[in-house]
Amino acid sequence: MDSRISARALAAALGGWRSREPVYEALADGVRLLCLDNRLAPRTTLPAERELAAALAVSRSTVAAAYRSLRETGHIASLRGSGSVTLALVRRDPGRATAAEGMIDLQQASPPAWPGLAGVIAEVAASAPSLVSRVGYDVLGRIELREAIADRYTRRGILTQPGEVLVTTGAQSAIHLIASVLLGRGDRVLVETPTYPHAVDALRRVGARPIGVPVTTDSGWDLDRAEQAFARALPVAAYLMPDFHNPTGRTMSDAEREAILRAGERAGSVLVLDETTADLDIDRGAVAPGFAGSEPGTVVRIGSLGKTVWGGLRVGWVRAEGDLIRRLVAARPAQDLGTPEIEQAVATRVLEDFDEVVAQRSVLLRSGRDALVEALADRLPRWRVPSTHGGVSLWIELDAALSSALVMDVRSHGVLLSAGPRFSIEGGHDRHLRMPFTASPDELVRATHALARSWEAVTAAAPTSIVDQVGAVV
Repeated sequence: MDSRISARALAAALGGWRSREPVYEALADGVRLLCLDNRLAPRTTLPAERELAAALAVSRSTVAAAYRSLRETGHIASLRGSGSVTLALVRRDPGRATAAEGMIDLQQASPPAWPGLAGVIAEVAASAPSLVSRVGYDVLGRIELREAIADRYTRRGILTQPGEVLVTTGAQSAIHLIASVLLGRGDRVLVETPTYPHAVDALRRVGARPIGVPVTTDSGWDLDRAEQAFARALPVAAYLMPDFHNPTGRTMSDAEREAILRAGERAGSVLVLDETTADLDIDRGAVAPGFAGSEPGTVVRIGSLGKTVWGGLRVGWVRAEGDLIRRLVAARPAQDLGTPEIEQAVATRVLEDFDEVVAQRSVLLRSGRDALVEALADRLPRWRVPSTHGGVSLWIELDAALSSALVMDVRSHGVLLSAGPRFSIEGGHDRHLRMPFTASPDELVRATHALARSWEAVTAAAPTSIVDQVGAVV
């Protein structure tokens, strides 16, 4: 069934859309970016011209011109009936633009495959006769893989039995499954903002109501806001990324972990920890595990091999107490029937060499991060580039709230990025840009040069009121 978005909700989603002249094209670009980011799902019915004009405080002719521009580029189609015009999104975009040959795609923060993966796959393929004699998928996970995952947790200081591990088809599958079991319509769930957008999509899909707690590159987690949210909203769960948070790159301090844990325990909330980036330390060696002293049932951990080994190896897992694992297994067939045996066999073999994998990743990510930081300092010195010791991206603060306009413009220079508002749960963050450093240093330098050219054009076209918020621009 097609969905609708109200004029008020669309105005909030657009945020600081008035980034250039003519105004109608700035509005059209704002809607285009919502489509490309999948913040407006395909077949969503847009507000009538008069309603949107009132919500945005612009003329109806401005909205009409924007809709006309969107029709011309194939983003919307008009359906006339009953004397009114209904505009439904017809662009079937999965949330990412498709990169043409020669373009630099930085929409996903995923490094290339670990170099040793091809050899592991070849080894596993040699045992194909025994693998194909089995069912081919497993709703709980192969015992060999669950033992390997449990052993890794135990060596980190988190005593784990194989019965406390469920193997999933990637981390996203784990998030969807946990949300479907723990949450119901109207349940509150605490979420960092900015955050991983696909996790919020999963939470909202089950009808949960996200409550945002700010995370910044300078100050980390807003503990006052977090404690107030736990105490007042009593969220059923909290979705958190404590190590190399996506997109800010921050890692919780011991004090932050302790405060969040105690506030969650007092509220009776389950802490769902997304640890998919936890192993991606660049400078400091292994990060000590957090929340290790929590009560059973208070903490659920999600891991995967997508960021460390290869995004195409769709193997993730949930680490939780046995009762919740059994509930997840019972609910899983409604979502999928299990994780493929071949991928599990590859994952089991990879975990035998995981220290080597992590070491190689550290070298790769360090070269990308350092090249990107140096290029940004050279070409865009007024941007605030945070220091991060690991993870996959930089959460850069621009010197004007023009992230959305910049992302749209730099596409014409062959670079695909996601704007800051994509990572917000409440709107805003148009002064920020996520830049992954998972690409090669050469590509990152070329992307920065393209950004500098686009930034010059975008700031030149922006209304004076936006640019003057921080003074003159470069």
